[in-house]
Amino acid sequence: MIKRTLFITLIFLSTILSAIAQNYAIVIHGGAGVMSKEKMNEEARAEYKAKLNEALQLGEQLLKDGATATDVVVKVINVMENSPLFNAGKGAVFTHDGVNELDASIMEGKTMNAGAVAGVQDIKNPINAAREVMDNSEHVMLSGKGASEFAKQQGLEIVPNKYFYTERRYQSLQSLLKHERERTNKDNTGTVGCAVLDTHGNLCAGTSTGGMTNKKYGRIGDSPIIGAGTYANNKTCAISCTGHGEYYIRLGFARDISAMMEYQNLSVTDACRKEIDKLSELNGTGGVIAVDAKGNIAMEFNTSGMFRGYIKSNGEKEIAIFENE
Repeated sequence: MIKRTLFITLIFLSTILSAIAQNYAIVIHGGAGVMSKEKMNEEARAEYKAKLNEALQLGEQLLKDGATATDVVVKVINVMENSPLFNAGKGAVFTHDGVNELDASIMEGKTMNAGAVAGVQDIKNPINAAREVMDNSEHVMLSGKGASEFAKQQGLEIVPNKYFYTERRYQSLQSLLKHERERTNKDNTGTVGCAVLDTHGNLCAGTSTGGMTNKKYGRIGDSPIIGAGTYANNKTCAISCTGHGEYYIRLGFARDISAMMEYQNLSVTDACRKEIDKLSELNGTGGVIAVDAKGNIAMEFNTSGMFRGYIKSNGEKEIAIFENE
């Protein structure tokens, strides 16, 4: 009788541990900003949601197959980098000088290792370069020509700067130049990011962007800065941000969320909301996505919309654009 009871207990515990081991979650964003349901037609909405869904489905399949959070973050962001819909990779915005300069970063929650590139003009997928910096260098961030040279040595795909050209982004630059405005363009949305909890219990986050339309002087925002635009810690959560980077840098936005969870015992949602409130107090705008070590998801923003979505191992799924959607 005792043996039978012990056997049943072991089966029960094995089932629970198996369920825990298979727990996973993935959350993505494609930028936050001023968006209008009236100005975005149904065709455009469907196109954005289809691409977000494509990225999520790829991520989910990889997670089901046992892929690491790091692999999933890179592959999912690649989907969005290769799409002209977002301000990352192919759809990157233009600088004041009419070129495309891209930034990206990635961080692992288990090792707290990280990598980033900034101001690169010829790396097809900057998130791949950020990972190479993390895995195959003693550094955290490389920039400009040096980052490109490193990427070449790692065998990454190098493309001419014209690869990143899209007419929509070019016309956005022309509009700003015509009206002699800076940092007020409504078409700066589109930075992409991904945060993942894998079936091994590890977290990872990554962010990729083309920056800000009409940026000058080699401006770099929060996206490639660990602790500002990207952060991951297995004790707390994985975070990717999107918005007006200067404010995220000043706040140490992503790291602050993790710190509030670690030292104040806040939930991932409450910590993200509190940090967004701080952003609003500074008159900054943007959003954040995060997943904690238990698979809880947060998607917070103070703009009229944020391209976003998530999938969890329990079947929960959401893809949305506007607030209250």
